[in-house]
Amino acid sequence: MSASLEPGLYIVAGPIGNLSDLSARAAGILREADVVAVEDTRVSATLLRHAGSDRPMVPYHDHSDERMRARLVERMASEAVALLSDAGTPLVSDPGYKLVRDARAAGRHITTIPGPCAAIAAITLAGLPSDRFLFMGFLPPKAKARGDALAEVAGLRATLVFYESGPRCAAALADMARALGDRPAALCREISKAHEEVLSGNLTSLAAACAQKEPRGEIVIVVGPPGERPPASDAEINAALAEALARLPASQAAGEVARTLGADRKALYARAMAMKDKA
Repeated sequence: MSASLEPGLYIVAGPIGNLSDLSARAAGILREADVVAVEDTRVSATLLRHAGSDRPMVPYHDHSDERMRARLVERMASEAVALLSDAGTPLVSDPGYKLVRDARAAGRHITTIPGPCAAIAAITLAGLPSDRFLFMGFLPPKAKARGDALAEVAGLRATLVFYESGPRCAAALADMARALGDRPAALCREISKAHEEVLSGNLTSLAAACAQKEPRGEIVIVVGPPGERPPASDAEINAALAEALARLPASQAAGEVARTLGADRKALYARAMAMKDKA
């Protein structure tokens, strides 16, 4: 049992790239805990060495079963257990909430040691409205599910924050443009690392840039809220409907164009059916 830490769970935010961003308090917890639960022991070993910690590690990740979680909660009765993700703040698009839930249900002491978070860091870099935002994590890998997830938030007047991988960036950005409209956005790459980069533009221009050159490293996409748009012209509506009808049934095409152009869905559905009859 740690001589200086109360038994329980310590949620430790680690760096998202630059090891120097590890706080003194976080380093102290990593040195004093009885055990450190980590996603990947190989990744966390580097951080523990930087913190001067020789504490034993146990794996805790998306594939950990209930028995592993129960053992950790049991250990918290008499030991200090630190929870560490591969990068940034645990539980933000990382495993861990079930461990916190079960530890709280068991009456264990729980505290968090705040620190870096890629989503928050990207908001500070993007130059987009930050008074209201929604963190979306990783979008589904398949186009249909991705479109459905985006449709759910298309009308929300808030900045949207996504995590994404380099190989999927171009497709994800193109789907965002279709579902959300061509909004201002920023692609933040390798935050706090030597090759940190922020690309700003509209969703279509960023999609084209990523299609031409696949971005590398850890990526956060920040998308601005919907702006006030003038009413769409008949030509714009017909072009958008024709494009949507090539991919979707009439009802779904009408819904997509209604969200994108801010037009009436019932009127769009009638127009879509008329277009299909003429085809």
